[in-house]
Amino acid sequence: MRHIITVRTSRREELVDITAQVRQAVADSGVRNGVAALFAQGATAALMIQENWDDSVPLDVVNLLRQLIPQGAWLHDRQDGNGDSHLKSGLVGPSETVPIIEGHLGLSTWQNIFLCEFDGPRPQRTIICTILSAD
Repeated sequence: MRHIITVRTSRREELVDITAQVRQAVADSGVRNGVAALFAQGATAALMIQENWDDSVPLDVVNLLRQLIPQGAWLHDRQDGNGDSHLKSGLVGPSETVPIIEGHLGLSTWQNIFLCEFDGPRPQRTIICTILSAD
């Protein structure tokens, strides 16, 4: 089963929690055991599993990547000014795979799934959620 998740982003760089949308896709699929394979479309977006107990961890992720990969220092900036966005998304990566166990995502208590926006804001980011059954 394939489910499309769309997200609107509001800042140039941010992490947007999409866990609820993925949980709903799993519930709608009826799959009891398998995997949810997630893929973010776009060369300046990524996916990450991270803690979401409070806003500090997602903000720390954004701040770390800003320090490691600053804006305006890359060859690609000559084309459209977002060389850092491409490097950040490549470093984090466009996909995550989460086990489905007895109809639920196999995330721990503190794990959530985030879309990482590195070149926003965008009216729409698309995440393809492919649910595969192991039953």
